[in-house]
Amino acid sequence: MKNEFLIAITQICAEKSLAREVVLDALKMALVSAYKRTFGASENVFVKLSETTGEVKVYTQKTVVEEVANPGLEIDLTAALTRKKNVQLGDVIDLESTPKDFGRIAAQTAKQVVLQRLREAERENVLDEYMEREGDIINGLIQRVEPRQVTIDLGKAEAVLPASEQIPNERYRVGQRIKAYLLEVQRTNRGPLLTVSRTHRNFLRRLFELEVPEIFNGVVEIKAIAREPGSRSKVGVGARQVGVDPVGACVGMRGVRIQNIVRELDGEKIDVVKWDEDPAIFVASALSPAQVLSVEVGKTEKVATVVVPDRLLSLAIGKDGQNARLAARLTGWKIDIKSASMSKAQEDAKLAAQSKLEMEAKAAVAEAEATLATAAPLLEGSLPRPPKITDLPGEEVTAPTEPVSVVITPVEVLTQIEEEGIALPPLPEPAAVSKQPIRFAEEILGPSSNLAIGKKSKKDKGRKDKEEGPPKKKVRRERPDIEEEDFEGYDFRIK
Repeated sequence: MKNEFLIAITQICAEKSLAREVVLDALKMALVSAYKRTFGASENVFVKLSETTGEVKVYTQKTVVEEVANPGLEIDLTAALTRKKNVQLGDVIDLESTPKDFGRIAAQTAKQVVLQRLREAERENVLDEYMEREGDIINGLIQRVEPRQVTIDLGKAEAVLPASEQIPNERYRVGQRIKAYLLEVQRTNRGPLLTVSRTHRNFLRRLFELEVPEIFNGVVEIKAIAREPGSRSKVGVGARQVGVDPVGACVGMRGVRIQNIVRELDGEKIDVVKWDEDPAIFVASALSPAQVLSVEVGKTEKVATVVVPDRLLSLAIGKDGQNARLAARLTGWKIDIKSASMSKAQEDAKLAAQSKLEMEAKAAVAEAEATLATAAPLLEGSLPRPPKITDLPGEEVTAPTEPVSVVITPVEVLTQIEEEGIALPPLPEPAAVSKQPIRFAEEILGPSSNLAIGKKSKKDKGRKDKEEGPPKKKVRRERPDIEEEDFEGYDFRIK
C-alpha cells in the first residue's frame, strides 16, 4: 500500500508537472469534500495525510460549551474531558472521526474533486510559466487552420495566431512546426489564453538574438527596427566594443546567419544598417542600397534633404516609396529625396532670385539717394534752428566760444518734414516758350505759283457737281463767341 501510494503520487506529479505538495493538497481537499457529502457539511473537518505511508485520518473541530445547541460544531464539557484532559469552556478541540468506509458516492465525489483541483493547479502552473515567457519566442505545431485564426499546440497549452498578426501571403498547414512571438497571456475561465504574433517587430529582434551570439551576449546592440511584414525590414545595429563590425556579425560568414532569419520569415528582405550618432550619416546608410551624394539636416525640424544621382532616384525611393518610408521609420527623420539635376536646378533658381532681389534693393537705394540729393538743396533754410541759450535765474550761462556744426542726413531731413509738416518753397517757374508766327502757303510758294492751295478750278467743280447731283442746302452754323484773349500771341493775315 505504501509503495503503491508513493508511485501514484510520483506519476501524477510527473505527468502534470506539479509539485508533490500541490497533489497532496488536492487529495486532502477531495477527502474533505467526500466526508462532508456523506456526514454533513456543517462540521469543521480537516484531513491529515501521511506522505510516506498514505494513511488518512479525518478530524472534526468542536467548541467546548455547557449546553450543546449544534452537535456538529459544539460539545459539552463532560464529553470533552473524556476525550482530552485539562479542557475548559470555550476551547476548540480536534476529535478524530475517520469513517471505516466512505462508500461509492463519496469515492466518486473525491475523484471528481481531485481531477478538478489538479486541472486548476495545472492551469495556474501553465499561466505562471508563460507569463514569465511573455515577449519571447515559442515553438509549436499548427493544430487547426481557420479563416480568422490559427491554433498552435505548445504541448502544455494552446496558442492563438490571429489573422491580424499573420504575415501576408504566408500559407499554414496542419502539422507544420512554427515559431511565433508570445504577445499576451490572459487568464480566462477555460484556462490561460495565449496570443502570438509573427508580424511584431520584436519577433525580428528575438530571431536576431537566436541567430547572432554577439547580440545575445550584448557585444552588438540593435538600435532600431523598421518592418513591413512579408516584404522588407531595416535593422540598425551598433557595436559596444571597439573593433567589432556589427553588420558583419549579423550577416555572418557568407550570409549564413541572415539567411536563416530570412528563411524563417518566408523570404522577407532584411537590410542591416550600421547605426551612427551623426544623423546625416545614419540617414545616408538607411537609404541603402541607394548611393547618396549629400545629406542636409534641418536644425529646427527633423527633416533631412538627401541628394542622389539621377539614375538611382527610383532605387532610393523604392517600390511605392517603401525604401524611403522604412528609412524614415528607422531614423525617426522626415526624408526628402531629390535627384542631382533637380537639386542643381533649384539651387540655380534660388541664386537667380537672390541676385535679382539684391539688384532691386540696390536700385531702390540708389533711387532713394538720388531723390534725397535732389530734395536737400530745396529744403535748405526751411528747417528750424536750434533754440537759443537763455540765462537761467540765479546762474551765469556762457555760450560756447567755437561754433557748433550739426550734420543732417537726407533721411533725417525727410523724417523731420513728415513729422513737423514743413512747407517746402515753391519751385521756380519754367521759362516762357515763344510761339512762332503762322506762315501761309502763299508766302512759302510765292505769287508766281499756279497752284492754289485749298481752291478748285471751274472744270473740276462742274465735274464734281455732276457726280454728286444737285447741290445740298447749306446750313448756317452759329459761331461760338470768341474772346480776344484767345488770340493773344498769334498773327493773323486776312486777304
